[in-house]
Amino acid sequence: IEDVVLNHREDSTDRLVEFAESVKGTAKVVTKDDAWRRQPVAKRLEHALIKGIADFVVEDTEEARQSVERPLQVIEGPLMDGMNVVGDLFGAGKMFLPQVVKSARVMKKAVAHLIPYIEEEKARGNDTSTNAGRIIMATVKGDVHDIGKNIVGVVLQCNNFEVIDLGVMVPAEKILEAAREHNADIIGLSGLITPSLDEMVHVAKEMQRTGFEVPLLIGGATTSRAHTAVKIDPGYESPVVHVKDASRAVGVAQSLLSKELRAAFLEKTRSDFDMLRERHAGKSARIDWLTLDAARANRFDGGWDSYTPPQPSFTGVRCFEDYPLEDLVPYIDWTPFFVSWELAGRFPRILDDEIVGEQARQLYDDARAMLDKLVAEKWLTARAVIGFFPAASIGDDIELFHDSGHHESAGTVHTLRQQTRRGAGQSNHALADFIAPQQAGLNDHIGAFAVSTGFDIENRLEQFERDHDDYSSIMLKALADRLAEAFAERMHHLVRTEYWGYARDEALENEALIDEAYTGIRPAPGYPACPDHTEKPFLWSLLDVEGNTGIRLTESHAMFPAASVSGWYFSHPQSRYFGVGKINRDQLHDYARRKGQDAATAERWLAPILGYDPDTQD
Repeated sequence: IEDVVLNHREDSTDRLVEFAESVKGTAKVVTKDDAWRRQPVAKRLEHALIKGIADFVVEDTEEARQSVERPLQVIEGPLMDGMNVVGDLFGAGKMFLPQVVKSARVMKKAVAHLIPYIEEEKARGNDTSTNAGRIIMATVKGDVHDIGKNIVGVVLQCNNFEVIDLGVMVPAEKILEAAREHNADIIGLSGLITPSLDEMVHVAKEMQRTGFEVPLLIGGATTSRAHTAVKIDPGYESPVVHVKDASRAVGVAQSLLSKELRAAFLEKTRSDFDMLRERHAGKSARIDWLTLDAARANRFDGGWDSYTPPQPSFTGVRCFEDYPLEDLVPYIDWTPFFVSWELAGRFPRILDDEIVGEQARQLYDDARAMLDKLVAEKWLTARAVIGFFPAASIGDDIELFHDSGHHESAGTVHTLRQQTRRGAGQSNHALADFIAPQQAGLNDHIGAFAVSTGFDIENRLEQFERDHDDYSSIMLKALADRLAEAFAERMHHLVRTEYWGYARDEALENEALIDEAYTGIRPAPGYPACPDHTEKPFLWSLLDVEGNTGIRLTESHAMFPAASVSGWYFSHPQSRYFGVGKINRDQLHDYARRKGQDAATAERWLAPILGYDPDTQD
């Protein structure tokens, strides 16, 4: 081929033809099986739903409408017949979530075509439509994450539930008002960040205070059966159920609304919650605590007497506007992408998995096709800000400065320390341990960052919504999340090799980056090493994140756009990721004092990591 293009040889064309003849017929030919298009229209609709084929659904739906007396009969007949098959296959583990969402796309397009005719019938007083139940769904106040909620909503709609989705950052009063207005059978709450857990407790208590009796469903990545049993269920006398993922949502909703199944289902739920509460109480009593002073005495030793901190190439702030998306693609960690679609397995092995491999390959092909398009057409805008500041640790806090002489304070990062007894030779870590102590007299630094790939996403999402295309909408949000994490990985790589430059010779493949084989760490506020979300406002002020990038914080300190990542950079060669774990009352009070908070406020924000009941005294 090169000889032909570059005209290297006179016989190059003949040689290429000869080569083409030699390989003719070896390629795999993909042919479409259109036999299903010759079936009756009801069977065509059922096939399209099961296979997720939307190409002909409008014309087939119209043909079906013209063959019946009323448009609703198309929904209650062939469309629901097809969706019932989808639901049965999904429930039996023979169909996976991406296929269900594709089926829902077909269903929505068909229903959208029928809506004007159904509304016309309603106007004539002929509305006899029924559904399996009406469910209000919302991401709670302060939280902007909705991929999981949207997936659950799609699956419920596929099973004939009417879902009224209130969106994100929805306050309790709006949720309850909508439930009354629509006479909801169930309320579903979702959240990703840890402050959402406390907001869910608040919603449950408000439901109790205002006399609600409908079941309350709890879901989202940060939720758990244990938290639901210990913190949420006691505040609401009517049923509270934790829903782990979309595959369980339909069974839970059907059981709650079924006269035959409800009693046994609730009895089992109560029994499970009682067991979880007993286990939680016993576990708390068994924690092998250290006093805060003892934990500090077992702090990590950074070897400061013989340590020379690396110096960044600049101090202060640097912004990155409209960062090239194509530079982020090689840094994508695909494993969490498949997890968001409830396909378990590590990439790339998941593509050859015996059970989910075929579906994973189809999903990956769809994702790569959309990724190529969004990069080429710039569907998203990526922005970042990073900064480096002279720093010194003072106890469990990190003091930042505007100058290397440590004369002008830039503020304080407050850190928490592991407080349970460690194994032999193991330290009780706090992030402050990775910054040189003030008394060492060293010129150490800390870095900070905030990145986002979520700008301009709404324009494309609105288009998908108009097209009734949940599959593409969820796909785009999942890809934006992956690109944001890839952006964080890309910037950290540049920090290590260029901007801070303490690992200039680093040559790690993406898999090694995913396995965190690099030197230094980038912990994020709200995550295990620094679980306090209220540390974010200082980071935002330090970098002027909103002014420099447009990323803003909600009242619960979630980042918006949702596809955003922020955190700190530490360069010490022995710095490592860790989880603070549970903390005891003495550390909580010390931490609140250092931050200038009252203990009750600190306990509310740190509720998920408290190793004691704040409502009881010592």
